[in-house]
Amino acid sequence: MGILSWIVLGLVAGILAKWIMPGRDGGGFILTVLLGIAGAFVGGWIGSLLGFGGAGGFSLASIATATVGAILILLLYRQLRKQ
Repeated sequence: MGILSWIVLGLVAGILAKWIMPGRDGGGFILTVLLGIAGAFVGGWIGSLLGFGGAGGFSLASIATATVGAILILLLYRQLRKQ
């Protein structure tokens, strides 16, 4: 996937993660996109480790793995912001 594809996938994953876990996180749209892109990488990496694939293209599975990764990144971000 190209960089533009990762950005679009990250945008979708970030929006879905924010929809699943609403809250006041600060940073707005840009932070949501960055967390989503990081989540796409994390979700793809975890999916590859577990053997059910990664975020390799635009499919329901890649959006799901990227969203799970974005949720994990959002949880980590919220924990770090508390301290």
